[in-house]
Formats: sequence, C-alpha cells, structure tokens
Amino acid sequence: MVSLSRLSRLLPVGVLALTLACQNGSSPAPTPTPPSPPAPPTSTTFTNPLLTVGPDPWVYLKDNTYYYTSTTGGNIVIRKTAKMSELGSAVSTIVWTPQQASINQRDLWAPELFFFDGKWYIYYSADPFCCAGHRVHVLENASADPTTGTWTYKGRIANPTSDLWAIDGTVLEQNGKRYLIWSGHEVEASGTQRLYISEMSNPWTLTGPRVELSHPEYNWETNGEPDVNEGPEILKHGDKTFLVYSASHCSTDDYALGMLTASSTADPMQLSSWTKSATPVFVKNPAGRAFGPGHNGFFKSKDGTEDWIIYHANPNSGQGCGDNRSPRMQKFTWKADGTPDFGTPVALGTALPKPAGE
Repeated sequence: MVSLSRLSRLLPVGVLALTLACQNGSSPAPTPTPPSPPAPPTSTTFTNPLLTVGPDPWVYLKDNTYYYTSTTGGNIVIRKTAKMSELGSAVSTIVWTPQQASINQRDLWAPELFFFDGKWYIYYSADPFCCAGHRVHVLENASADPTTGTWTYKGRIANPTSDLWAIDGTVLEQNGKRYLIWSGHEVEASGTQRLYISEMSNPWTLTGPRVELSHPEYNWETNGEPDVNEGPEILKHGDKTFLVYSASHCSTDDYALGMLTASSTADPMQLSSWTKSATPVFVKNPAGRAFGPGHNGFFKSKDGTEDWIIYHANPNSGQGCGDNRSPRMQKFTWKADGTPDFGTPVALGTALPKPAGE
C-alpha cells in the first residue's frame, strides 16, 4: 500500500482529495461555485445640462453615431458619442482652427455639420476682418469620420448680389434641391436680423436670388436690441416642413423659439409657401432655471422612435449671450394637426428617461 505521504507527492491535489475521501468511506465534497459578481447598476435616466457650457448646440446622427458641435469662439470642436445622454464623457476633437490654416477669422459661431454626396461639410459663422462683419463659411472633409482627416476651407457662401452680414447657416433639402437658410441684414446699415433662403448649386455655392422668409414683427420677437430672427433649423414630419428659429436678442431672458410651416412638397423659395406662427413655440421656464431657451437642433433617438430637441439656456436671469448658456435636451411629441409640441423647458436636475435605444 502506498503511504499517504508518498501518495501526496505523486497525485495532483484534486485526485488526492478524491482518493482520501474514498479511503474514508465518504463521497467527495463538491467544489463550491464562486458567487457571480453583482451586475453593475444600469441607469435609465439622465439630467440636464448635458455640459456646463455649450451655446448654439447642434447634433447630427450618422451610422449610429452622434456628432455634436457648439459655439466655442476661436475654433470648431466635434464631440463624438454613441449615446446622447453620455455627451458629457464623449471624445472631443478640435477639427478646425482658422489661424492654423493661415485664414484670418475671429468670433466663430454656431457650427453645423452635414453629410452630403459622400463628404462632410461644416457651415459656421465668422468675422473675416472685412465686409462689415460676419459671414457664413464652409469647410469640407472627405473622411468617413469627421473627427479625422483634413478639413478644407471652401470659402464664404454668399449670394453674389447680396453678400451682406450673415450668420447661422443651415441647409434644407426639399424637392431634390438644397437651400441655405440663414440670418442676415437687409442692407449693410441695418441691425435687424431677418431669415433668408437661397438655392445652392453645390454645398459651398449659392445661385439665384435670396428671399426673405421672416423678420421680427410680434412683441415676443422684439425683446432686446436689435430685433432678431436667427438660428433657423429644419424639422420634417409627415407632409410638413417646419422652420424653427430663435427670436428676440440673446441678451434677454425672453429669447424664444418661433416657427414657420410649409408643405413638404412646396417651393421653399416662395414666401407664400410658408405660414408663420403668431405665438412662440418654446419659451423660458424661470422656475426650472431655463432662461432664454433657443438656438436649437433636432435629432432622433438611437432606435429611431423618438424625436428630441437640443437647445441652450441660461440657469439664471440676466446672463445674456455668454458662456453660462448650457446645452439641454428633451423629448417632444406631435399634436393632432401634425405640428410639434415642444412643451416647456425641463427644470435643471430633473431625471429624464434616456433616449430610446440607449
């Protein structure tokens, strides 16, 4: 018989335990299964603001990835994220600094990112140190990912017969054509900001006339100085095209959203195609610390079932046009007549369900 001391040197520990258990006339004890680690907590909500600073927020969704931009002043930054509720931890990339490209510009505002014809384009406003102030400018990038590759400056986008002060360019696609919509001056000496549209022959060139679509006329559009219609954004739903814009001066708490409505098949260059709402569609919520809500964008939830608005607002009264404006987002619904119901700006710190699919 092999001694236990020798057996322990010859057999693996597991076999030795089994042998000893059999010699003692008992079955081997089962090896205990380690407990499964607890599942990490899964949060289903988020709170506003998404970032502490972010005037003029814009979101573009492509291939299940969200790209976010906002006004920084001296450059253009893109944040890239799979989940809008996690924008605060998104990777942030500086993609354009004019001076590094030997282009003399200052006060870069309201960049908007689009993907057209296999390339990325950014429309932004900047003062080129000439021509009585700001103009809308265009950048182009052929990379699949707009946070990589090289951005090329394509120049100012302006109508040859009306190259006047202009900001907040956005693009409408309708009836197989593209149109630039922006906020500008009627004449060089005018301070009033109006909304204009012009057809595009390519992503960086306008063709034909500019047409005025809206100017400040109601009391809620004329708070502060000068009178302002700006930040035009396109929203489509069913058989309607909506142009949602910001009204009154950003220095006031009463900066708010107005809306124009047209048929989705109408000629957007015809003023008669548009109907202007006589009342604002999104206004301040002082109790919720949302002052001057505006300059918004729109996006779909990850699963495509929900519509969301992203906008900036100040947390306190009297903070005006500075960096206290923070980006916030909330889901919105649709009324029986097919128009959007944006509701009221949700109070800061309120737990909101994350966009569906996140």
